[in-house]
Amino acid sequence: MKLNKYIDHTLLKANTTVEDIKKLCAEAKEYNFYAVCVNSYYVALADSELMHTDVKIASVVGFPLGSMDTKVKVFESQQCIDQGADEIDMVINIGLLKSGYYNIVEDEIKIIKKAIGDKILKVIFENCYLTNEEKKIACKLSLNAGADFIKTSTGFGTGGATIHDIQLMKHEVGDRLKIKASGGIRDIETAQKYIDLGVSRIGTSSGVTIVTSK
Repeated sequence: MKLNKYIDHTLLKANTTVEDIKKLCAEAKEYNFYAVCVNSYYVALADSELMHTDVKIASVVGFPLGSMDTKVKVFESQQCIDQGADEIDMVINIGLLKSGYYNIVEDEIKIIKKAIGDKILKVIFENCYLTNEEKKIACKLSLNAGADFIKTSTGFGTGGATIHDIQLMKHEVGDRLKIKASGGIRDIETAQKYIDLGVSRIGTSSGVTIVTSK
């Protein structure tokens, strides 16, 4: 598979404008990226801009902290799907995972997956805040809950994707779940390393730079 088809072309900053989203979508069409990834408010706009193309729309939910009530995350997820999203990237409740409330974390993933039906659910761990053991537990919870992907980071924490984390996640889930590497991926060499380790998707705001590098 070509490198461009691994990329979720991403723009999630607080100061993102309407014109920024239109530019993101134009770039996604030009370079035939797999998807764009936007905040939930901009799903309808992205859907309009990407009409009659193969580019998918991913939206983040519970972003970036993950500590919203589950009902709020479900509502946001359903709203995104109704407005044209193909994929949901949800942030787990990091504090509850670290508190050992594993059943609640698993149930939330399960409830959101049920709410979006056959659409793709990616579960964001925010690995920079987790111990290795907590990352392994998050993998198991996501697997048990029926998620489609596990994802390293929001890009808004204290760190992004790492080789160590991708290896750990891959070891835990094998081919049973797909993996999305996200956070700090800005060049073709880094992206290729993660792909070689078995990730199925790269989340980056540097997609154009990556695919036009020689």
